[in-house]
Amino acid sequence: MKLLRVGTAGSEGPALLDRNGTLRDLSGLVTDIDGELLADASALARVREAAQTPDVLPPLDANGLRVGPPLGRIGKIVCIGLNYHDHAAETGAAIPDEPILFFKAPDTVVGPEDTVLVPRRSRKTDWEVELAVVIGRTARYLDSAEEALGHVAGYATSHDVSEREFQIERGGTWDKGKNCETFNPLGPWLVTADEVPDPQALGLKLWVNGELKQDGTTAEQIFPVGEVVRYLSHFMTLYPGDVINTGTPAGVAMGRPEPKPYLRAGDVVELEIEGLGRQRQELKDA
Repeated sequence: MKLLRVGTAGSEGPALLDRNGTLRDLSGLVTDIDGELLADASALARVREAAQTPDVLPPLDANGLRVGPPLGRIGKIVCIGLNYHDHAAETGAAIPDEPILFFKAPDTVVGPEDTVLVPRRSRKTDWEVELAVVIGRTARYLDSAEEALGHVAGYATSHDVSEREFQIERGGTWDKGKNCETFNPLGPWLVTADEVPDPQALGLKLWVNGELKQDGTTAEQIFPVGEVVRYLSHFMTLYPGDVINTGTPAGVAMGRPEPKPYLRAGDVVELEIEGLGRQRQELKDA
């Protein structure tokens, strides 16, 4: 299923994109697309049954309708740094022995076509297309990657916007280069795990002002999705509605020759992941 949330920011309603590409209203069945729904097998079954006979769901006029983040009330966003072989190579970093972790606050999340704000005094705002993993079952001390994949509710396209000076050159942790407002567009859809048989076989692309910058595949991940979920479950409890950003392939501004083409107000970024939908953001000054 392709689940999404539509409407004005803060007042989004649940919806479904049916197999014919028609947007359908889910508000008669569920109150929201969130961790509570993803953890409720009976509620998900009702949605799945309705998806098989979509005419029972009222259609929505998509013209002018904002698409918000596909997941509400996100618990936490755990991010994996340097998780692609080609990205580590372009930045001159050693392949990590264990996943590198940092966090993004849920309030960085915006819709897939919402404005992204370049922070004040920013000189090095960068792009990163990433596969987002959405947790559907509580995960604690998992034994294997295979078991871990059974705790995944679905996947989404994520844009891990980053300010490299704040992240790397200002001391401390990476977090202050990752948590500026609007720095995590998510969506358009939450695609349920049954529609993604192999999360290590997805193409990722990103364009800036129409120029292709990133063109990679999740096959390049150093730590695959199942291993990331398993690993994290030994350091923290993962709950339904938590999100994991799993890293970015090569092609970021930081990995390019000088002068590095960092983002500025007026730039347009577009990105997509195979089967998970496309985003488009115009950048403006904060």
